[in-house]
Amino acid sequence: MRRPLALVLGGGGARGALQVGAVRALWEAGIRPDVLTGTSVGAANATYLAIHGLSLEAIEGLERTWRIAAAADLLPANYVWLTLRVLFNRSGWDPYHRLREFFISQGLSPDLRFGDIPGVRLILVAADLNAGRPVLYGQDPRQSVLEGLLASTALPPFVHPLERGDQLLIDGGVVSNLPVEAALQQGARTIIALDIADPRVVPVGGQRFGPFLGKLTYTVERRQTDLEIALARAQGALVREIVLRGEVPIPVWDFSHTDELITRGYEVACREIARWRSEQPVRQVGWLGRLLGSDWRGKGRDRG
Repeated sequence: MRRPLALVLGGGGARGALQVGAVRALWEAGIRPDVLTGTSVGAANATYLAIHGLSLEAIEGLERTWRIAAAADLLPANYVWLTLRVLFNRSGWDPYHRLREFFISQGLSPDLRFGDIPGVRLILVAADLNAGRPVLYGQDPRQSVLEGLLASTALPPFVHPLERGDQLLIDGGVVSNLPVEAALQQGARTIIALDIADPRVVPVGGQRFGPFLGKLTYTVERRQTDLEIALARAQGALVREIVLRGEVPIPVWDFSHTDELITRGYEVACREIARWRSEQPVRQVGWLGRLLGSDWRGKGRDRG
């Protein structure tokens, strides 16, 4: 019986560099997904991998892209100040076009449709504030990949919401920061989820608006993640969540730690893979054996 594998990439801004290293570790272990789902920066990473191929060469290209992004300074640091300016309609900051041009410069053609992507299914998660629910780009093969990525990364106050017809679209982290449920809906029965949310960036005991907003956001995200993982397991899916965090807390806008986060993500994922192997030998029947055994190295083989 076929059990499609999904790689789920969560949101977390500059901490997305952790996922780059973790994916290298997974690739080196011979793990290749049938489905890629992503939210926010996880959507950006997933899109790059989908359009450039599931290979170590693509990982090297993604590392170079992250270094370019770090130099470009795509997000301003003072998000509280920016929020107030947005509230009073005085932002003067509109990185939408900067993000669009950046994605295009890294190989994402404006004409690319989800149905044009070979070898893997790509699902990007945005949130529709008018409907109060997730929007999954990629279920319709005719949809624009660039539009889906821009919607999934429209993170207020840095990027204004996108208006598309009767939809008001923003960053998918509002409704699903680690989109396990989206992978489940695509038929995935084995799921590896790379979680880069980090509560340490918010000071304990802080009562100001900034820390309060950060705590509120993390609490909602964590609850969403717990519920989505519980739902997947209740439906018989096999879920491995890898929690990726830097040695020190990194805010979503701070891209100056890219190289150290890539290295950290690789090391954490390698340890997790080694732990999985120690828990259950590959030769044994079971999901871990299927996950780490040779059957996962060939896309066309039975994944029983």
